[in-house]
Amino acid sequence: MKFLHLSILLTVHFFARAADIDTTLKAGAMADLQSRYDDYKKIALQIWDYAEVGYKEVKSSSLLQKTLNDAGFTVKAGVADIPTAFVATYGSGSPVIGILAEFDALPGLSQQAVPEKSPITGKNAGHGCGHHLFGTASVAAGIEIQKLMASKKLTGTIRVYGCPAEEGGSGKVYMVRAGLFSDVDVVIHWHPGDENRVTLTSALANKSAKFRFHGLAAHAAMSPDKGRSALDGVESMDYMVNLMREHIPQETRIHYVITNGGKAPNVVPDFAEVYYYVRHPKKEEVARIFDWVVKAGEGAALGSQTTMDYEVIGGTHDLLLNRVLASAMQQNLLLVGGVTYSPEEQAFAKKIQSSFTYKVAGIEEAATVKPLKEVNDAGGGSTDVGDVSYAVPTVGMSSATWVTGTPAHSWQATACGGTDIGAKGMMVAAKTMALTAIDLFTTPALIQRAKEEFKVGKGDYQYKALLGDRKPALNYRD
Repeated sequence: MKFLHLSILLTVHFFARAADIDTTLKAGAMADLQSRYDDYKKIALQIWDYAEVGYKEVKSSSLLQKTLNDAGFTVKAGVADIPTAFVATYGSGSPVIGILAEFDALPGLSQQAVPEKSPITGKNAGHGCGHHLFGTASVAAGIEIQKLMASKKLTGTIRVYGCPAEEGGSGKVYMVRAGLFSDVDVVIHWHPGDENRVTLTSALANKSAKFRFHGLAAHAAMSPDKGRSALDGVESMDYMVNLMREHIPQETRIHYVITNGGKAPNVVPDFAEVYYYVRHPKKEEVARIFDWVVKAGEGAALGSQTTMDYEVIGGTHDLLLNRVLASAMQQNLLLVGGVTYSPEEQAFAKKIQSSFTYKVAGIEEAATVKPLKEVNDAGGGSTDVGDVSYAVPTVGMSSATWVTGTPAHSWQATACGGTDIGAKGMMVAAKTMALTAIDLFTTPALIQRAKEEFKVGKGDYQYKALLGDRKPALNYRD
């Protein structure tokens, strides 16, 4: 905490020195972004409607690419062997500032923009994590910096990274592995949420895989002795992994779904599949525990007289925090402020909250900015931003795109994301990222101090992707 307080004091000093330059640029940037509220809301809602899952975001990616291309960016698509990944660049020389953009939806979260559960007929996926807002705000911030460069008010290079399949597909890991961040000075990102806060909490490292068991089909009543059930293999593996929970560090999270358990009860299934996630605050522990899960699968196959193979689907690092950058972003988030609801939005928000089975704070929390506070807890989620944070100094935030108390990956989050509640929070993020980028372009010492902290935090660790050298799992949602 002492280091954090020092970072804040030094950042305030940087702001004071650059105030005469930054104040005018920042006020103009905020006003210009707000003037394009309707344009960016339209883009976000179009992607909300597309609701394309990981590595299938063809229309969503194309729309963001076109928006950047029309603004003067040079767009390179299909990077890192991923058809929907892209890098959009404007300007030249140093510094090079990157902004991350996501746009994948989640299966099973189809929902209309109404405050009661109501799936959209004929649709399965929905933006229950707000990545339609994520991608649009990042593009908006990038374009705002492009405008300042075009008018000769800033110099350097701005890049917007189109990052597919964050939800379990580890898209950014392949982009890091491909060296796409090798010359970047600082990366900025954000994430939708139910509050306005700069990120000073790490994330859980994660490794996932699909375990596939192969047996022998037979009539389950007439000749069961001639069959070998692949489902027995899956269930045996699940039982053994559940017994493991007593003997692994308590911070560990292991969860799974049986994605294929057979087709008919009277047929001994010759194929079954289970999809596992293993998480822990430390990447080294994730690798160790994952290997134990593999052993459980091998034992299950041996005991059920089946065979087993597995495919690693994803793997992400924990999040390496940068307090220097976080304190700078905090000043900008305070300058931008939170979200104010109209009377109609207040009614919508209260009805959303009435669907919760737990107590939450009032909807007025969306108008506040949380104080900068480091939390020594990795939280419950994982993100492939973690891998980026081990490649380049990285800073992020969340903004109130959902009603206070709304959990991610819920129908309530999908519903809020299809309204002005989501769009208003999106613009808080766009403005804060743009202002933070202005600081980075106008204050070289801020970048230098961020790099010094990054070097200390990373230590002698040599980055290695947890998912190994596999190619992108482009069909992991099939």
